[in-house]
Amino acid sequence: MAKEIIPQEIIESKIYIIRGHKVMLDSDLAGLYGVTTKNLNKAVARNLESFPADFMYKLKANELKNLRFQIGTSRWGGRRYSPYAFTENGVSMLSSVLKSHRAREVNIQIMRTFTKLRELLNTHADLRRKLEEMEKKYDYQFKVVFDAIKNLIADPPPARKIGFTAKIGNHNLRP
Repeated sequence: MAKEIIPQEIIESKIYIIRGHKVMLDSDLAGLYGVTTKNLNKAVARNLESFPADFMYKLKANELKNLRFQIGTSRWGGRRYSPYAFTENGVSMLSSVLKSHRAREVNIQIMRTFTKLRELLNTHADLRRKLEEMEKKYDYQFKVVFDAIKNLIADPPPARKIGFTAKIGNHNLRP
């Protein structure tokens, strides 16, 4: 594998979950590509047909507020407009819009990072499934143990009386 231009941890730290999708913000992508956010957004605007709503969307005010809280940035200063959020497909499409060598190299790294995150999530899903299977298996085993313990500590059934009972009329005669 070629040497990474940007450490994978940095790319991972710039991936957020918004509206249930893993996304990257235009300003973060611009920084990784080595261009200004303004120039990145201009390139996107010139090729808007390449970015349908499931590839890119503008953050709503409440999403931006939540994101600021999540990443700890200040409310003062900064941008006048809400940032664009690019899904994995949108980031992939950026490689056709941005023509620089660095943009292509960084895009390759970003795609590998998205793939790695997907593999990690799948691994966690597999672990969760295996754990649930083990719980079911051990729940059954523990049920058997608990049933045995309950039988041991339960009151013994009443003892049957041994001997004969003589009946005279409607009365039982027993000493």
